[in-house]
Amino acid sequence: MHHQIFIISGGKMLTKLDLCSMALLKFGEKSIQSLNEDCPSAQLARTLFDPVIDALLSLHPWRFATQEITLTANTDGEFLIPTNVLRILKTTGRIVGNKIVAPGKTLKVIAIVRTGPKNMPGYFVSLAATKLAMEFCIPLSGDQTVFRMLAALYETELQSAKFIDSTTAPSPNIETFSLINARF
Repeated sequence: MHHQIFIISGGKMLTKLDLCSMALLKFGEKSIQSLNEDCPSAQLARTLFDPVIDALLSLHPWRFATQEITLTANTDGEFLIPTNVLRILKTTGRIVGNKIVAPGKTLKVIAIVRTGPKNMPGYFVSLAATKLAMEFCIPLSGDQTVFRMLAALYETELQSAKFIDSTTAPSPNIETFSLINARF
């Protein structure tokens, strides 16, 4: 299995522009120098980046995008879901639209939150670049064969990224596992 690894040199933080340029390069297009360029590539990047990345973040309970948030009831006794929350994973309340109905003055929720490229781990960066490449491919090149190749790559990277993400945290209390203790 071949994986592309992208390294941003000089300790530079990854940006939207970097991710969009990676996506363009994945299917043979030239990278862009600015999201404000007056060209089809930059226009697509400006239009599609946020919705595509939000959808990708919402797809799975990625550890790097999961947060515990304490909400405070407003004057009507409702808990408004913050705009940076893409998906509520766990709450004791009932979600109604952009609000949560629950008793009390505070409410803890576990949620997937919008996060920028600089906070994305490498396995997600490659996945995001491939997903963006899929979205950019047909409008920019019209090449169905390349699109199908990107779609297959995306499916492989998605499964790998989910696996890596689900296995990143160390197992709790591994030193107290009885079989390990039996060896010493």
